[in-house]
Amino acid sequence: MSLADPYQPWLAELLQTHHAAAGTVHVRHQDHLELRAAINIPPPVVDATRRIPHGKGMAGLAWSRNAPVSTCNLQDDETGDVRPGAKAVDAAAAVALPVHDASGDVRAVVGIAFAQPRELAPAELASLGEAAEALPV
Repeated sequence: MSLADPYQPWLAELLQTHHAAAGTVHVRHQDHLELRAAINIPPPVVDATRRIPHGKGMAGLAWSRNAPVSTCNLQDDETGDVRPGAKAVDAAAAVALPVHDASGDVRAVVGIAFAQPRELAPAELASLGEAAEALPV
């Protein structure tokens, strides 16, 4: 991550606006996602998620499915969508949101985690998805 990267301040504002506890921005780079911003993510998780392959973990699945991937509680998730390292994040409900380029291809994935376990309603997922699509190019 570079200090000149515009994603870190953008992510901080997104998390504050949506009262979220933690978040990430991964940008697509050829055949993987590359971590470009992280807030309240433990260093071991940052290290483990610097490069995410297509289809792995919540971010990789959001990319491959071209759809949000969410969990009510990172700590108790049994779907297989949440990688074991994600449980180290001090948060509960989480969502990985695909961000699209002008042609509709996934260009990035924004991860948002909340302090409390809860179901993210369709309207909230739509609102978060719209906010994620505003990711700077």
